Amino acid sequence: MRVIRKWWRGLRATPSDASSAAYGPGTCVSADELLQLRHAAAGIALGNRSRVGSMLAGGYASRFRGRGMDYLESRSYQQGDDIRNMDWRVTARACEPHVKLFQEERERPVVVMVDLNPTMFFGTRGAYKSVIAARAAALIGWAAVANGDRIGALLFNGGHEELQPCGRRRGVLRLIRKLVSATEPVARMKAEQHPDRLNEALPRLRRVARPGSLIFVLSDFYAMDDTSGKHLQYLRRHNDVLAVQIVDALELAPPPPGLYGVTDGVNTGILDLLSRTRQDACSEYLARHHRQIREQMRQRAINLLQLNTADEVSGKLRLGLAGISSRAAPVAEKVA
Repeated sequence: MRVIRKWWRGLRATPSDASSAAYGPGTCVSADELLQLRHAAAGIALGNRSRVGSMLAGGYASRFRGRGMDYLESRSYQQGDDIRNMDWRVTARACEPHVKLFQEERERPVVVMVDLNPTMFFGTRGAYKSVIAARAAALIGWAAVANGDRIGALLFNGGHEELQPCGRRRGVLRLIRKLVSATEPVARMKAEQHPDRLNEALPRLRRVARPGSLIFVLSDFYAMDDTSGKHLQYLRRHNDVLAVQIVDALELAPPPPGLYGVTDGVNTGILDLLSRTRQDACSEYLARHHRQIREQMRQRAINLLQLNTADEVSGKLRLGLAGISSRAAPVAEKVA
């Protein structure tokens, strides 16, 4: 508890809390904001499809048998069975010794992979995509620890920040600390663009996410290509993977014809959409991008959830995950 109190005080004292007011609402996150999401995470069910391989006790039924929380079945006594597991009622009824088998419950590692490259520091309504991603990651973290799971993360923006799965509040507080520092907009938008940044980050995810993990990939997926898809397919073989695409309204459909001022926080420019030709080219590019992402995920049996910068994140995440849990698990196609 002493460690938790120290971290909690440290989070509340982070310099990014002061800078959030300077940048304006929706451009960065504060520790207080992400801490408050603990209450909003109530009712968010992360779901479970695969058997869990962790050796720690927790909230998901595993394939291992032993003395645990849930009774599984009774069978005939075999030499070496623990006599403390004798099922005396079945023994008396069958006139033959029987023992109880239990299905042990085990915790599941939950890992959030958060893309914080320059394209994520953009938004025309509500908040930057980076802020939506940070809120979603924090909500997933709170929901995981409330369910007795461990939470880990991989944050990437040119460099990489790896957080091995950790249980209880310590895991989510550590994640919040990293999210606050990683979403500081001016420094992050100055980071160099790396065309292969997603392909560099996904192999690293294997070091953080052990087999049996539940993985959330939060990104706008502008760096997604066939190589990224193959990395995701490999991860999908041994884990549950869910893709969360963060989009802005301007990325779903271009605005009416006109001249629009844009800024990266340092430089300013004009987006010229006066001509019909430019409008059509913009619409086609966006439609092609979203179509390719849907197809990549469908081929690899990865559920896709979309979050808009104007969304109330906790409500959209709660409804989206509930909808996915109610559907049959997708089946991967053969991909060349």
